Amino acid sequence: MYDSIVIGSGAAGSTVARRLADSGQKVLVLEKRSHIGGNCYDRPDEHGILIHEYGPHIFHTNEEDVYQFLSKYTDWYLFGHEVVANVYGELLPVPFNLNTLRKVYGKEKAAELERLLLAEYGEGSRVPIMKLKENPNPEIKAIADYVYEHIFLHYTMKQWGQTPEEISPEVTGRVPVLLSYDNRYFQDKYQGMPKDGYTALFQRMLDHPGITVRTSVDCRECLQFAGDKTLFEGREFQGTVVYTGAVDELFDCEYGRLPYRSLDFRFEHFPEESYQGRSVVNYTVSEEYTRITEFKYLTGQQDADGTTIVKEYPFAYTGAEGEIPYYAILNEENQALYRKYAGKLAAFSNVYLLGRLAEYKYYNIDAIVKKSLQLADEIRR
Repeated sequence: MYDSIVIGSGAAGSTVARRLADSGQKVLVLEKRSHIGGNCYDRPDEHGILIHEYGPHIFHTNEEDVYQFLSKYTDWYLFGHEVVANVYGELLPVPFNLNTLRKVYGKEKAAELERLLLAEYGEGSRVPIMKLKENPNPEIKAIADYVYEHIFLHYTMKQWGQTPEEISPEVTGRVPVLLSYDNRYFQDKYQGMPKDGYTALFQRMLDHPGITVRTSVDCRECLQFAGDKTLFEGREFQGTVVYTGAVDELFDCEYGRLPYRSLDFRFEHFPEESYQGRSVVNYTVSEEYTRITEFKYLTGQQDADGTTIVKEYPFAYTGAEGEIPYYAILNEENQALYRKYAGKLAAFSNVYLLGRLAEYKYYNIDAIVKKSLQLADEIRR
């Protein structure tokens, strides 16, 4: 009845399902949640403001093929996303850049330090903070120590429950010092939001006569891996299976649970025009939460009545009801555990693992869309 079964309807699952359907396949999408869109799911709150249920997702890419693919299903509200850090009440641009340098050190001293940094690393460079700390020049090291202490250390410990030294370089490398006056959080060619929201984008993507979507379905209830056979609803399934969920939970965590960080989102609405006057403020040295997002500045809803914000409180994922695994904790021990789970599927040539949870790694939206397009093309061959 189906050529492929895709587990999950987020960016990975929806993209691969659409690409396969466009090639003539009949595709079944199984979604555990009651809605499509994965963690990108957005909806109007009771005040009519479009919120991101699982935290803010800002699309950004330099990948022309990804942008053109997604543009088939949405128009865009394009803008340069900017973030500031609240450091003891002072708002500083992040990533730490040459504008931040001026605010911290003053114009004259900053000009001196700028010359040193540009001579060492070059204009436009993105220097990971841990690399900057290794520089033997005492003045450059002093900058690194300031950034480490005021921008990086406490925020990272809140976010990950670890010190920066314990965290994978893949993670620490995502928080650089930027040798530029560009205050945008990303420097990609395209950045912004789907004009009607992410949910509308994925609804259009999955609106295809070759795609059947079933929500509120746990795939473990209808999909089994027995011996060397894949069974769907008790019968052998010889088509392709693309799994985008948590790979340990597919096997009931029989080797132990893969560690993740999760987030507790606390939404608040205020009757005033604005709460913080910008989309995102990171709290890098104070507060239990890591950041506050004010949605109307992300989505262009400037004419909305009142404003809705969300505060993010990180915690260790336990698998309890209602918790969501967001960020894989990357170290060799955890990756070895992941490989044990992935190895259980190695004998099934028709089963593919795709996405943050299934691959136990971090992806931006554009990267997972590109990976999904490539996988669909590989399956079609």
